Amino acid sequence: MNIIGFPRIGQKRELKKALESFWAKKSDKEELLKVAKELRELHWSYQKDLANVVVNDFSLYDNMLDLSCMLGVIPKRFSNLSGLELYFAMARGNGDSLACEMTKWFNTNYHYVVPELDYECDYKVDATKIISEYREAKSLGYNPKISLIGLFTYISLSKVSDDSGIKADFLPKLKAAYIELVKELASLDSHVFIEFHEPIFVKGESEFNSHILDFYNDLVDLGIKAVVTTYFEESRESTKILLESNIDGLGLDFIYGEKNLDSKILGDFAKYGKKLYAGLIDGRNIWIANLEDKLSILEKISMIVPKDLIHINTTCSLLHVPFGKDDEVKMDSEILSWISFAREKIDEVKLLESIFRHGQNDENKAAFEKNKNINAIRKNSLKIHDQNVQKRVKDMQDNERKNAFKDRIKIQKDSLKYPLLATTTIGSFPQTPELRVLRQKYKKDEIDTLAYENGIKDYIKECIAFQEEIGLDVLVHGEPERNDMVEYFGEQMKGFVFSQNGWVQSYGSRCVKPPIIYGDVSRPAPMTVKWSSYAQSLSSKIVKGMLTGPVTILNWSFVRDDMERKEVCKQLSLCIADEISDLQNAGIRIIQVDEAAFKEGYPLREENIKTYESWALQCFKISSAVADDSTQIHTHMCYSEFNDIIKTIEAMDADVISIETARSGNELLKIFKKVGYANEVGPGVYDIHSPRIPSTDEMYAQIKLLLEVLPKEQLWINPDCGLKTRKWEEVKPSLKNMVEAVRRVREEM
Repeated sequence: MNIIGFPRIGQKRELKKALESFWAKKSDKEELLKVAKELRELHWSYQKDLANVVVNDFSLYDNMLDLSCMLGVIPKRFSNLSGLELYFAMARGNGDSLACEMTKWFNTNYHYVVPELDYECDYKVDATKIISEYREAKSLGYNPKISLIGLFTYISLSKVSDDSGIKADFLPKLKAAYIELVKELASLDSHVFIEFHEPIFVKGESEFNSHILDFYNDLVDLGIKAVVTTYFEESRESTKILLESNIDGLGLDFIYGEKNLDSKILGDFAKYGKKLYAGLIDGRNIWIANLEDKLSILEKISMIVPKDLIHINTTCSLLHVPFGKDDEVKMDSEILSWISFAREKIDEVKLLESIFRHGQNDENKAAFEKNKNINAIRKNSLKIHDQNVQKRVKDMQDNERKNAFKDRIKIQKDSLKYPLLATTTIGSFPQTPELRVLRQKYKKDEIDTLAYENGIKDYIKECIAFQEEIGLDVLVHGEPERNDMVEYFGEQMKGFVFSQNGWVQSYGSRCVKPPIIYGDVSRPAPMTVKWSSYAQSLSSKIVKGMLTGPVTILNWSFVRDDMERKEVCKQLSLCIADEISDLQNAGIRIIQVDEAAFKEGYPLREENIKTYESWALQCFKISSAVADDSTQIHTHMCYSEFNDIIKTIEAMDADVISIETARSGNELLKIFKKVGYANEVGPGVYDIHSPRIPSTDEMYAQIKLLLEVLPKEQLWINPDCGLKTRKWEEVKPSLKNMVEAVRRVREEM
């Protein structure tokens, strides 16, 4: 029995606080590494009853970034740096050196730092991190298992710095460096156990499949115990190859990859004597496991695969779920009993293993009966079902705007009168310590509603005044009342519940606390009209209404697993449609419906994509169909490779879409030109995930490049994303420089 990885941020976000203190120069390297060591030791203590504790799942920022440093894949612009300065510069930028690109880890909300492959790279291997952590675990009496991102996942998720290069060119050098890395690890012990993470294999055939067999045989020849694990969906193509290799075993996901139950594939485990690490405890969602169902799956598997070859596993790393339930004292106790975070999932792995191996006995019977009882109560609870919501979804019909974009945009430009290269922001402004204290005091009833609302109004006034002062064209209210772009809406809808400390790492020190959708969803009252109306009353310029779209709310929440996701999303769509209707009736003329996580929900296997696109697109359009022709609908998308979904973006029919392009140049934008995209576009002209302040000249040059791709009539100018996580001393000069860059370009026109 094993887990694939454990959350590293800490139960109370200790790592986040240590990182931010170090970055702010309030603490030194030794203090940061001390916190990291304490966290590793604590996390291993929870795994002590498992077959192994996981080593190298811990990271100060990101595991892909760690592997880049181990293999010596260092971009030339950082060649003068070393140690933690180099490491964090690659993640966050340094002076005039842009940070490495960051994007989503498959279809999760976790972000990884994208490796940059360069022909001149030296590939100097450094295994120090893993060796140190392995010895730490051994010194504490644990049996370590090294977690290592696989070569094929690493190269597939990399980018080539030279536009003319192809990834396959780098395979020989990367393979040699990777083997050298594993060779160093092999010397740590006899038969060092290394689990190679290859989630890329669930995407099916690739240019690298022909290399899998020889490569993993070469690794086994180094004298290690090698297990390859895949997750997030099924991986039959690579499974067939790997079962013929010399590896010790293979991990498969049996929750999100049901086709892994194919009897022919399972039969090969028995044929080749390979261990099956059966992913049955969900590493991506927070619902208590139905152990009866898991045992039923195990019985089917064990009819084909000998029982002694089967090992119980989580489906993926527990990085994607919160730490534990110990601090959850405010949640409804019945709903809390339905929930399982990382620490509880370790207990589920142990209990499932015990019953599978030994049947019900004095040690496990009570826990098993408790699990059965909780699942039965949840299934029949009246808290879950709302007949009115279900009827409304069943009866809904129209999901199209009244007229085509070409007709709407004429009306909008005539009434809204925004200039060429209109400037705006994505929505949020810095969440200051004072704002957080204000919200905390209000939640704790330390201040009354009047004091809270006056504090929010003061912040909105400052935001509006600043934007008018620097000359932005379309303003935002800054979202001071919002703790999180999804949580804020979930708190105002029925069917949601919230944890107190259910933090999940998104990237680096950035953590989110996903809402939990446990039942049918509805919107009892307007959610944003009050603050949008107030902000608009302060300015003669247009102030955008800011909403989070239904698909993003779904993809950034822990979603009930007793109903299809598309049906939950339809319920959310009707809530957002009601909000758009109320906003436009209140005089809000531009409404942004952010779908930052639209791409994130895409299935990984191509054959499943059309089904997702169909219902996700339908849900966005259900939300926006209520908008009048004169109401301009914006949307925003993050970290997306748009080449394969551009037609779906067109079909969304938003009047304006803003996208992140600063770290990737104009590559994302070129696809819009290629397909003849007609609607308006706001490509980000500076990266908000880095603390650096871009100059006017830099953004001027970026805008000129944009104009080489799309006409000025089609372009908006904005930052890459919301400014919530930045500081005012970074935001103010950056936006001033952006507006000045646009002014210079307009003068040249």
